[in-house]
Amino acid sequence: MSNVAIKVENLGKQYRLGEIGTGTLSHDLNRAWARLRGKEDPFAKIGETNDRTTKGTSDFVWSLKDVSFEVKQGEVLGIIGRNGAGKSTLLKILSKVTAPTTGSVKVRGRIASLLEVGTGFHPELTGRENIFLNGAILGMTKTEIRSKFDEIVDFSGVERYIDTPVKRYSSGMYVRLAFAVAAFLEPEILIVDEVLAVGDAEFQKKCLGRMKDVSVNDGRTVLFVSHHLPSIRNLCRTGLLLESGGVKAFNAVGIVLEKYQHSNESNPDGNRVELPTSSPAYFTKWSLQKAADSNLNDYSVYSKEDTVFQLTLYCEHAIDKIELGFILRDLDGSIIVGVNSRDSGRDYLSFTEGTHSVLIGMNLPLKPNLYELDLAIAVNGSLVDHWVSDTKIRVLSPYDSVLDEKWTGLVNINFSLEAND
Repeated sequence: MSNVAIKVENLGKQYRLGEIGTGTLSHDLNRAWARLRGKEDPFAKIGETNDRTTKGTSDFVWSLKDVSFEVKQGEVLGIIGRNGAGKSTLLKILSKVTAPTTGSVKVRGRIASLLEVGTGFHPELTGRENIFLNGAILGMTKTEIRSKFDEIVDFSGVERYIDTPVKRYSSGMYVRLAFAVAAFLEPEILIVDEVLAVGDAEFQKKCLGRMKDVSVNDGRTVLFVSHHLPSIRNLCRTGLLLESGGVKAFNAVGIVLEKYQHSNESNPDGNRVELPTSSPAYFTKWSLQKAADSNLNDYSVYSKEDTVFQLTLYCEHAIDKIELGFILRDLDGSIIVGVNSRDSGRDYLSFTEGTHSVLIGMNLPLKPNLYELDLAIAVNGSLVDHWVSDTKIRVLSPYDSVLDEKWTGLVNINFSLEAND
């Protein structure tokens, strides 16, 4: 465990729904007797996974089950998953707010946690007093806290209210001061839950920058939980995906985010966002035309490679004024490419009744990633079909380079290079 900051092995946390303890005196005695003999908790052998969408048959629920992973020093780990997946429970165990039912957690260094608004603050104390209180809890001397005090207050932006009891703070002010305390009192491990969503956009940007700074420059470990996937992608190198209390994926953040996006797909054939009850024209499928000697799968292309999309649509009757829309989105939902059939230099399209094929040729000067496809049809200026395909397009790099992992972006531009050898 020389360079490992956190090591989690077979971690499990079980709860009994609606009760404190086991619910009966006999159950409590059975559990205590097993503990005295060094035996396994008899109630750890039962229970169901924590799927909040279904009605269970057991009163025992595993909020976490058999969770194992390691976090190295200086690493930023992004933890994602649906609501109820076990993210907050995991952070509470790591922060020693609650104890695990099974398994073990080994932590090297001091931990500062920001799990919810007001964590670690006493509402009757002023902001100044809470800064010193939190520092003392982390094991810092008064001199060390004083040396960081001005930075904390300046970062939080609540200097005017620093001598006011924090119970009078707004939730945003609370979070500002709490994050500043956690980030500047130099813990070896910083744990941040979704609580940053309470702050405004400017403060969230400052917090993300600070977390990246303490990781890269100070070599401290950061665990970050967020539903804002762009923040996870930009800040973290490693991702942990939890699902129903178990580990669904633990890998490079791009791979984990891809798996999370796929796990949220509900309709493999696509989803029509806007479609009138009686549409005169609609899409039926799309595909990529591949060269005969292509060694790529049906939905993969190389960056800046000439690519032909084949769209198939059906017209209920002859139509004279048709426009086609074509959009590529990244997995965060941002539009990367958006074109209209009229951008090709042609005016409106005309089709007779029946099935028709349309070829759209372009090269994709995009960075390697997964992309989603939106298709739209407008007839006489009115949108009649908007189809979001659930089949992802994978853009690949034509060469292998470690720089692709570090210098990312959206567009793979053409540029010239001259060097004096």
